[in-house]
Amino acid sequence: MNKNAHSFAAAAVLFSLSAAAFAGSADDANAHFKAIAAGNVEQIMQGYADNASLQWVGGPLDGAYAGSDKIREAWGKFAKANAPLEVTVAKLEESANPKGSTVTANVEFKSKAAIKVRYVLVYREGKLVNEVWQIDPKLALGY
Repeated sequence: MNKNAHSFAAAAVLFSLSAAAFAGSADDANAHFKAIAAGNVEQIMQGYADNASLQWVGGPLDGAYAGSDKIREAWGKFAKANAPLEVTVAKLEESANPKGSTVTANVEFKSKAAIKVRYVLVYREGKLVNEVWQIDPKLALGY
């Protein structure tokens, strides 16, 4: 095998290994959305890194929450007031590289009323480190 073929083979192996390292953030995001809809605060919290932050934009919980205790408190209030909910996820996109991944999605949580949310989730080392919950009543879900 020539030198270029070796280099290409090595690059392909490294790419496949790095892809495996950050694969699954879209699946993690979907599980996160389902846990929110179910009001399962313990399951919601499993995905967060210890130093995570949550930016809640709009609605009664509007504010910035830093760290597990504050995030748990916010989700506890949300679950108590709203769960269980139906959840619909649309336009979910994942961007990833070896340093981490970002998942964006349009999500609707629904019971008597609909809560339309533009979601941005940032994952590093398989854990959720930053979350933006942007309430957007005009959000298009694409269906």
